[in-house]
Amino acid sequence: MPSPRHDSLIQLFRGRPELAVELLRDLLGQHLPVTSLIRPEKTTFNTRPSDDIEADLVLVLGPPTAPAHAIIVEIQQDKSKDPRQLARYAVALWLQSRCDVTVLVVCPDATTAAYYAKPIDFGLTGCRLQAQVLGPDDIPVITDAQQAAAQPELATLAVMMHGRRERKVVEAFTAALTDLPGEHAPKYYEYAFSMAAPEVRNLLEEIMASTTWPVYSPFAREHYGRGLEEGKTLGRVEGETKGKAEGKAEEAARMVLVVLEARGLPVPEEMRTRITACTDLAQLESWASRAVTAPTVHDLFGETGEENH
Repeated sequence: MPSPRHDSLIQLFRGRPELAVELLRDLLGQHLPVTSLIRPEKTTFNTRPSDDIEADLVLVLGPPTAPAHAIIVEIQQDKSKDPRQLARYAVALWLQSRCDVTVLVVCPDATTAAYYAKPIDFGLTGCRLQAQVLGPDDIPVITDAQQAAAQPELATLAVMMHGRRERKVVEAFTAALTDLPGEHAPKYYEYAFSMAAPEVRNLLEEIMASTTWPVYSPFAREHYGRGLEEGKTLGRVEGETKGKAEGKAEEAARMVLVVLEARGLPVPEEMRTRITACTDLAQLESWASRAVTAPTVHDLFGETGEENH
């Protein structure tokens, strides 16, 4: 079963497909067509007799009628996948798109990266695939908050790859959150939190708790702060104490949904209604904590025996 780190990495690339192109060009030296047209495609390659093989993410450069290049993004945290499966993906996509195909393998550890960096034999004489592998040595150590804010996806990857050894990488990332617009700060915080090692998660919580923003992990401080303001507004109209409580609960419910959506987990309407209707702040905080690692939305409720609030 895919892990939270795996799912967050895929969402990072799916959220901005240009990232795969930039990493291949700028960090791995891959020559790719210059085009502003980049779109996600179906990830399932159907083969006969009836089995499906499915990649993590498929991106196509160029117009649908004349694709210029295709990229398969695979997240590999260990050596469990047969490298020949990557060759199979590449051939299947080439048959569908009739354009050149690059396989980009993202590996959080150096040993796995070295394993998939070896040429892959197709099993046919003379046929080999050379995957482009992105490992810890390929991701820069970003310790400057301005650079982290300018390249939030790369900064998020740096937290995953280097956070355990370089505290300044985590500090630069958290400092950069204040410069990210709109909904971006909580989204990238959730990506980093889900992808990071346990000790780095603790460091993220420690740094965020030391700021003036009152955040209970894994909430993003910008949105929690907005909840307090909403609570104050309600308080002036209906009574400050009651208003603050309602504002906090409303914002906490919103953050549960932000976490789930950032991880790419679909939220059925009845569960969305249950979350937004809940006024128990402690219950919402519990759900938010589970949302970081829950395999499905049902795991927030189904195995806990909790009653509806």
